[in-house]
Amino acid sequence: MTDNTEAQAADRPSDDPVTRTLNLVGERWTMLILREAFFGVRRYGQFAQSLGIPRPTLSSRLSKLVDGGLLIRERYAGGPIRNDYEYRLTQAGLDLFPAIMILTQWGNTYLTEHAADTQGTSLTWTHEVCGSRTHPTLTCDQCGEPVTARNVHLSR
Repeated sequence: MTDNTEAQAADRPSDDPVTRTLNLVGERWTMLILREAFFGVRRYGQFAQSLGIPRPTLSSRLSKLVDGGLLIRERYAGGPIRNDYEYRLTQAGLDLFPAIMILTQWGNTYLTEHAADTQGTSLTWTHEVCGSRTHPTLTCDQCGEPVTARNVHLSR
């Protein structure tokens, strides 16, 4: 029997949605920036402080997310500096929320016990509609209500 793995791989498109998505968000800092945006972080300095990310890397990743249509860059209305901007999730960015939830749950399940540098810190999603802890599903596993980026919050 012949191994067809290489032939099967050659038949797969190299520019599929997973590849395109990973090209946009598959880098560590990019996903952490998106996570912080879901926490409500908006300003450049807030991203830099909360993530401890090198500023050139942050600038590059924010530009990539804006160019990719996941964030919009807007002048900060109350900003004391003329080039003071904030970054907000677009609808495309908001639509990544289930992926963030799933990654969080997966990390809680499979990596928390092995995370020596974080002392096993896990994160818990709370559904704001019913007040119960929930796990990523298409609906809240406590009350059956739909889970969206606008009706849950994350507790550390």
